Amino acid sequence: MTTDASLHQRRRPLTVGELATIPWLTRLSPLERERAVDDLKIADAVTGEYVCRTGRPVTYWFGVVDGLLKMSSENAEGQTMTFTGVPPGGWFGEGTALKRESYRYNIQALRKSRVAGLHVDTFHWLLDHSIGFNRFVMNQLNERLGQFIAAREIDRMSNPDIRVARSLAALFNPVLYPGVGEVLRITQQELAYLVGLSRQRVNEALTALAEQDVIRVEYGGLRVLSLVALRSQIFL
Repeated sequence: MTTDASLHQRRRPLTVGELATIPWLTRLSPLERERAVDDLKIADAVTGEYVCRTGRPVTYWFGVVDGLLKMSSENAEGQTMTFTGVPPGGWFGEGTALKRESYRYNIQALRKSRVAGLHVDTFHWLLDHSIGFNRFVMNQLNERLGQFIAAREIDRMSNPDIRVARSLAALFNPVLYPGVGEVLRITQQELAYLVGLSRQRVNEALTALAEQDVIRVEYGGLRVLSLVALRSQIFL
């Protein structure tokens, strides 16, 4: 499923329960669904393991069934820039798969994660045969464009509270990450990795958000009480 042989060797077919989490399967005809299900594979990525790496050729279109991934790249000086996190329900890499080019970013597991993959040849077969799949992919690309524009804005923000709020809001995108719902399973350290701040500073920002009833910190995760406020920063 990836350029890392160990993850590829651990791949297996999806269970019925795992297939039920794939958001685009419901858009396919019975014939299209049968072909996709026959091709879909899943594997458990351990913490720190790479799902794909910069410069490696694309072989699969990936989605997160459970866990949390980080999308990032490194510049010539070796500095890492994190683009976004990928929580459950998120499928990514459609632009790379469309062009059949090499990855321009790294995808790494922040915790043990179950990652599904559809071979790039089947991805293109569905594009050629399924209107429903085309609409899903176009919607993904549109949302992804907005996400990366917002990410560039976040990089320029000096206010850490706003950075945390906007980064959290991106992870609660119901179109890109339908598997998240109202509660995101994430630790303060994982969020710190994604935002590029210290865990202590992230804790302070989350406390401020909780005090204004924008989020609620729960055991093992965060619940959003006002996604509008989280996106618009009206609480700051």
